[in-house]
Amino acid sequence: MPKETPKDDSHLMRRVHRELIDDYDEELEMERDDWEKLSPDAPLRPLKHDSDQADRNRYFKELFRLQGELVKMHDWVVESGHKLVILFEGRDAAGKGGVIKRITQRLNPRVAKVAALPAPTSREKSQWYFQRYVAHLPAAGEIVLFDRSWYNRAGVERVMGFCTDGEYEEFFRSVTEFEKMLIRSGMQIVKYWFSIPDEEQEFRFRCRINDPLKQWKLSQMDLESRKRWELYTKAKEVMFERTHLPESPWWVVQGADKKKARLNCIHHLLSLVKYTEVKHEHLTLPPRIHHPDYRREPVRKDMIIPDIY
Repeated sequence: MPKETPKDDSHLMRRVHRELIDDYDEELEMERDDWEKLSPDAPLRPLKHDSDQADRNRYFKELFRLQGELVKMHDWVVESGHKLVILFEGRDAAGKGGVIKRITQRLNPRVAKVAALPAPTSREKSQWYFQRYVAHLPAAGEIVLFDRSWYNRAGVERVMGFCTDGEYEEFFRSVTEFEKMLIRSGMQIVKYWFSIPDEEQEFRFRCRINDPLKQWKLSQMDLESRKRWELYTKAKEVMFERTHLPESPWWVVQGADKKKARLNCIHHLLSLVKYTEVKHEHLTLPPRIHHPDYRREPVRKDMIIPDIY
């Protein structure tokens, strides 16, 4: 990174501060009085890049609204037996994991499952390339979100030299037919590519390097990929050209602003799934049955964790 002037240092510190606030926002719910400050009928204004309280409130309000729609979509998937596959690809630190987290946050994990496969074992390397991914595909009434997918071969494997030219070409010969076969079997495939500018990736990498809570997100492979930025660009362009199908097109999410990217991606996903609201049977909590001879045994004191807080 070029040497920072005092003015640049000030700008950088503001960006780091915004990044920290964004991280806290990921874990915190809005307080009730924050909701009461918002007019429920007020139109949403475009989100500004800074993280002032009003913008954060609008972000949370819209995120929770969209998550409510995701619950409706989830219920329809279960009711209708729909099979939904969502692929998340893109550069490291582009925001894939953050969007996946927001999509699944309020859904049943038995219905909405995340597949984040590690590097293949020696046995898996000897199998048909798509075999280990097939095991994670959804049954009726399920949603599977692939945090990176079979497109590893067109991206990281190509750039890092983990596949031969022949394997690379065979992937492109097979992948279009593979996806068409899945679609004919009743699956809906949605493919997202998360894009960020060069300087934004560098900034996020530097934040991770200096944050003990985020260092686990960085691997040596991520650092190597940083050096090969232009090769990844070329690999992405070839991938789009050869796998952007009418049946399963690629959709690009602009990820420079993480909050906007999350909202835009969830909104777009909801627009692609033609769900309807499922009416649920009204549930009534039954009274607890009391038995006169019931006796609760006391818990041994040495089994109770210490009251530290």
